[in-house]
Amino acid sequence: MNIPQLTDFTEASLDAAFAAVRSEADATVAAPGFDAEQFRLEWLGRKQGHLKAISDAWLKAAPPEAKKLIGQRFNALKEQIEGSLASAGTAETKPAAAGLDVTLPGSAQRLGVEHPLVRTMAEIVGVFQRMGYSVGLGPEVESDFYNFESLNFPPNHPARDTQDTLVVAEQEGKPLRERLLMRTHTSPVQIRSMLEQAPPLRLVIPGKVHRNDAADATHSPVFHQVEGLCVDTNITFSDLKGTLDHAMKAFFGSAVKTRFFPSFFPFTEPSADVQISCIFCGGKGCRKCKHSGWIELLGCGMVDPAVFEAVNKRRIELGRDPVYDTRRISGFAFGMGVDRIAMMKYGISDIGLLYSGDMRFLEQFA
Repeated sequence: MNIPQLTDFTEASLDAAFAAVRSEADATVAAPGFDAEQFRLEWLGRKQGHLKAISDAWLKAAPPEAKKLIGQRFNALKEQIEGSLASAGTAETKPAAAGLDVTLPGSAQRLGVEHPLVRTMAEIVGVFQRMGYSVGLGPEVESDFYNFESLNFPPNHPARDTQDTLVVAEQEGKPLRERLLMRTHTSPVQIRSMLEQAPPLRLVIPGKVHRNDAADATHSPVFHQVEGLCVDTNITFSDLKGTLDHAMKAFFGSAVKTRFFPSFFPFTEPSADVQISCIFCGGKGCRKCKHSGWIELLGCGMVDPAVFEAVNKRRIELGRDPVYDTRRISGFAFGMGVDRIAMMKYGISDIGLLYSGDMRFLEQFA
């Protein structure tokens, strides 16, 4: 295509120049044997297309006062050419009604399968849904208040350190409680749910979390958790033990046993780590359970009264009633890593495979 040099930048002259280009494009589309792909390459090609040449010759070389006029006409020309190409492509691919054979088999669409992480998380959530728990979701970018302060993490707690937490840049000018970060656990959804709902509350919370961990066979800066929260009158540690024992048996099989050991979490008191009897050796001892017969799987505990007090204080700030009275209600919470459970269930040795996107790995679960 021969692109003339512009010397007159009046609106009438520009209209005439662009009209000539549009006329040539229309003639190409209307010509017999029109090839849509060839037209696309000739006119819209990024390196040698006609529009690229027009932009270089007319728009870039134009004086500053004419650039706006040329730019407006260039955009309109590009839209018209793209529209002509779309219309021509539709006309080419649309089958003639008289030539349609409805007896021919259709084009089968290949369906995928659930990712092992998604499948495992759905199975865990399903266990608690059958126990009457509803599902809670929340944002992955959280404020310090929801991720730490309301959950009884003091300002000097190691978990607030940027070595553990991925923080959003340029937050130093904000008050500490308003600074944004990538949530390090799904526990903030517990706080958000208690701010919105009065007890009783039974909630299971699946989701993605982020920590500044170096990637290796068992660690990833992105992983998944399922947490749970139960708040009501007369909730005891026995209720917590019974709930988790039932959940582990429902997920791993009725032969699985559970045991609890004292632990510490800032937002629960008392706190416990939960172990299950090894699902690979039945508790006899093997390499996967380090010959102990037990595998540590999750953490749990009774909700610390300080968490309820933080929720009440925040509810008052929002103009709501402080309904989480620690003299009348109690609750328990628990949390488990989905990635580790998926690795146990499917015999995966490297957590990085779950995030690699390697079809050879994923096709094994089809």
